[in-house]
Amino acid sequence: MNSLVRIVQTDLDASVASFRSAMRQLAGGVSVITVGRDKDISGMTVTSVTSLSAEPPSLLVCINRSSSSWPLFEKYGAFAVNILNGDQQDIADRFTGRGGATGAARFDGAQWTTLATGVPVLADGLAGIDCKIEEVIHRHSHAIVIGRVAAVRVAGQTAALAYWQGEYVALDRDQDAVRLAAVSLPSGYGKP
Repeated sequence: MNSLVRIVQTDLDASVASFRSAMRQLAGGVSVITVGRDKDISGMTVTSVTSLSAEPPSLLVCINRSSSSWPLFEKYGAFAVNILNGDQQDIADRFTGRGGATGAARFDGAQWTTLATGVPVLADGLAGIDCKIEEVIHRHSHAIVIGRVAAVRVAGQTAALAYWQGEYVALDRDQDAVRLAAVSLPSGYGKP
């Protein structure tokens, strides 16, 4: 069954600055997307990873087509999502290009392995999800890349690295659950 999609044309456009300000309010998990093989590798730090389907396992990432990594997506047809733990801010920074590292130099200082596609996967991240590109949808400056999951590596539970208000934040299940409950539940909640 097909659904009807109606596109509404409007002359209203938000400013880039106001849009970026609004998006800073959205906390996101921090991942490093890696592409390439052997020495022909690169990657980038993102917060735009989304589960698409469990059957078959697939996800999507949004990639700026002007990034230095984009040609490797097209060349190799595979990528890995490396979900960072709370202690891996240095890796997140390095893959944003802070400090000037590019290409294979971004991988220095961490341990890497491979799974099914041969794309580098972080050995000690929270999870590594190895994907083959199933479809690419071009929109504006970015490509929506749909990846079919080829292999998964999950580590033990530790704090997750998130990004909110322009800063990295480590989220620990036990410590942060107590803090969130203290500030988010009304006083007297749950009492008879």
